[in-house]
Amino acid sequence: MAENTPPQQNGPQFALQRIYTKDISFETPNSPAIFTEKWEPGVNVDINSANAQLQEGVYEVVLTVTVTTKVGEKTAYLAEVQQAGIFLLSGLGEQEMGGMLNAYCPNMLFPFAREVIADLVSKGSFPQLLLAPINFDALYAQHMQQQQAAAAESKEQPVH
Repeated sequence: MAENTPPQQNGPQFALQRIYTKDISFETPNSPAIFTEKWEPGVNVDINSANAQLQEGVYEVVLTVTVTTKVGEKTAYLAEVQQAGIFLLSGLGEQEMGGMLNAYCPNMLFPFAREVIADLVSKGSFPQLLLAPINFDALYAQHMQQQQAAAAESKEQPVH
């Protein structure tokens, strides 16, 4: 008897479905006075990623990049973008899936987030800001090492 099921794809499957800007924020709380200050900025970049399964084999990955630039104690600007993508992923083991969702996909999203941040800063009339490339593979590996160390430490703690 023939089954009416679609043919199974062998091996891992990956496809990018869509990249989009989910949220944008740009604030210049001390303008216009900040433009009279000597421009010796301190720049802090915070990067986070999150993912959620939308349906079987379909995931949304959201990369959040927040840039806070101060001149002295005054905030010159705060720029934040949530760059998101929808990815098809299947046929991967748990470890490979973690690497794809937490390193490979954010790496694909970063150039788009970087461009949005640069555009926001420029339109805010501030000097150009180009974020340096980020090694998401190394960040993910570091995160996994920290989790393993924390798990090992919690096993060593005696239960009272």
